[in-house]
Amino acid sequence: MTPDEVKISVLMPAYNTEAYIGEAIQSVLKQTFEHFELIIINDGSTDNTENIIRSIQDPRIVLINQSNQGVSQALNTGLMHARGEYIARFDADDICYPERLQIQYDYIRKNPEYILIGSDADYVDKNGEYLYYYGTIGHTHEEICSKINTYCPFIHASVLYKKDIVMKLGGYNPKAHTFEDYLLWTELIKMGKVYNFNIPLIAVRLNPESVTVDEKLRGKRFNKLKKEMIFGSKGITEEQERELINILKNQNFGDFKHHSYHVLVAKKYLWNNHDPAKARQNILKAIGFRPFHFATYGMLFLSFLPEPVISLFYKIHKAVG
Repeated sequence: MTPDEVKISVLMPAYNTEAYIGEAIQSVLKQTFEHFELIIINDGSTDNTENIIRSIQDPRIVLINQSNQGVSQALNTGLMHARGEYIARFDADDICYPERLQIQYDYIRKNPEYILIGSDADYVDKNGEYLYYYGTIGHTHEEICSKINTYCPFIHASVLYKKDIVMKLGGYNPKAHTFEDYLLWTELIKMGKVYNFNIPLIAVRLNPESVTVDEKLRGKRFNKLKKEMIFGSKGITEEQERELINILKNQNFGDFKHHSYHVLVAKKYLWNNHDPAKARQNILKAIGFRPFHFATYGMLFLSFLPEPVISLFYKIHKAVG
């Protein structure tokens, strides 16, 4: 494929994703849209990730190896190499539905005032078992603008955006550890219109090794600091970044990540896809990893209550934040 034929560059950062990346790559290669390249940035993986990528022979795949520098730097590397006018983000452990790129490309071409579009998503567990459907907090530009200061309105792996505008903004901020996407959206939304499809175009996989953790488990200070760094008038200071890194470093261990994963899956089996037996299975696994995290025992008690009581608790819990 010549450079002129590449309309979309799919950016896929990868770090130690040997268990999932083969399926993720195949889901992109099976797109009904043909004019794309898949740029995979291998961010210093120490497992079999690179070998799996190289085993898939397809001229649309571009492999870039770099030392481990984190998601933001990996994405910025991908942006520098991207030939497409549009960038589609995708993660190395997720599943891209076949018509995703075609649907997003058609929309952004017919509506040139839009510069960023995403979608709803299905969520699955580490084994690919369906957990729940996630509807984003806003779909129209107006809905998203009204809520962006409260919640991140886009699923990062679902978005497609105009490359030139993101490059003008300097790409992803490497100081915004774990929320580099949210910070970018708050700047991008000032440059044009945005939109979310109210249909799922991807399946997001929850897994213990993912950087995605239920941020309520990270603690109040993390979330307060995150808001200050995204919406503060002074940008991200060195002091803020140091504190953020220390919080993340203290949580970057196996027991915390596995506990967080099973708590998150249990919540989905309580709130979104009511199956108390599966919820309890995950709660007990979570307790095994962090037996002194006493809030998990409250979830265990809750799992034995009738579904209407659980739903009421969820509504109250959500209302108070």
